[in-house]
Amino acid sequence: MKGFVAVYRKELYSLFASPIFYAVAFTFLVLAGYFFYSAVVYYNLLSFQAAQNPMMAKQMNLMEMVLRPFFFDLSIVLLLLSPLLTMRLLAEERKSGTIELLFTYPLPDRAIVLAKFAAVVSAFAVILAATLPGIFLLSIIANPVWRPILCGYLGVFLLGTSFMALGIFTSSLTHNQIIAAVLSFGGILMLWVIGWAKSYAGSPMGEVIDYLSIIKHFDSFSKGVLDSRDILYYLIFIIFFLFLTLKQMATYRWRG
Repeated sequence: MKGFVAVYRKELYSLFASPIFYAVAFTFLVLAGYFFYSAVVYYNLLSFQAAQNPMMAKQMNLMEMVLRPFFFDLSIVLLLLSPLLTMRLLAEERKSGTIELLFTYPLPDRAIVLAKFAAVVSAFAVILAATLPGIFLLSIIANPVWRPILCGYLGVFLLGTSFMALGIFTSSLTHNQIIAAVLSFGGILMLWVIGWAKSYAGSPMGEVIDYLSIIKHFDSFSKGVLDSRDILYYLIFIIFFLFLTLKQMATYRWRG
């Protein structure tokens, strides 16, 4: 795609040169380290108790007691921090006027949007990969099964990528980065808690609401179960919000 690589490299450089990226990465990794350490310590304490109780030993499960809570904790941290990564992508371009400069280049809108999206997803992947040393250390000590771990990481990656897709859309709606971050956080939070309405919405509306819940589709990944329906949900989610962003970009050209 013409211009994709150039915009991607420029955006990736801007992200890694921004103090916001390092603040987000530091906060994410500190919180992830704390949650991981707490889960491992708790599991270790229960292991000592289980050594004296055979019935309790049968219930010890590393995936359920350490890794699944860890993946859910990562999803909550992403809920809070992902808007900070995406808030500047298009809002800053509009505020500084550089988006008009982009339009003067022979670049299709999809190349601009996809390059910016790919850059922020790449930055997120780097942050997420920085949590792997703790898992490697755990594998030396406890020898866990890697398939459900990789499945859990795939779920976190797809969830975070979905957050980024919504975030780039909200960034396209305003000149103000703070407003973009607030809109992104509000949208993500709404999709997070919408499933709570299932119990009193009735059928079939309750089933529709439950399907729209973004965290519901993460549950199977956290258990180490790979379900194509959940993968399809996240892919449709990402494509939908990138499509809306492209339409919003088209209105910039129309309004001049």
